[in-house]
Amino acid sequence: MAKAFKLEDFLPYRLNILAQESSHRLSAIYSAHFDLDIPQWRILANLASRGELTAQGIAAITFSHKSTVSRAVAALEGRRLIERVEDRGDRRALVLRLTAKGRRLFGELLPLVLSFEKELLSKLSAAERKGLMKGLAALERELLPREP
Repeated sequence: MAKAFKLEDFLPYRLNILAQESSHRLSAIYSAHFDLDIPQWRILANLASRGELTAQGIAAITFSHKSTVSRAVAALEGRRLIERVEDRGDRRALVLRLTAKGRRLFGELLPLVLSFEKELLSKLSAAERKGLMKGLAALERELLPREP
């Protein structure tokens, strides 16, 4: 007889549950302090980390629907945290970037989210952290699209 299926041992399920819960707990921090939702946080974090990006690029990187990104971009533009500027490489295209106000807000937000990460990782030994990061990198290489 086949071994019984245990959903709680199924890796895709476990990864999804952990991703959802960590995202939920992290969002409580930036929502309470900065009135940001998850899509807005993802846009700010990507612009802070990667520099200028198109809205389509953000949608691809974050695996988000274009309409979700569009609404979040509009809200962030309304708060003057990001702006659209001409793409230096293609003057017909527009890219998004953080404004000075957006950079300041992200600078205030960053220590809070890094503290959350540090607290989460403190539950693991140094060897477990190293193994986790190595394992995640291997799964990312297998599952995520490669840059051209």
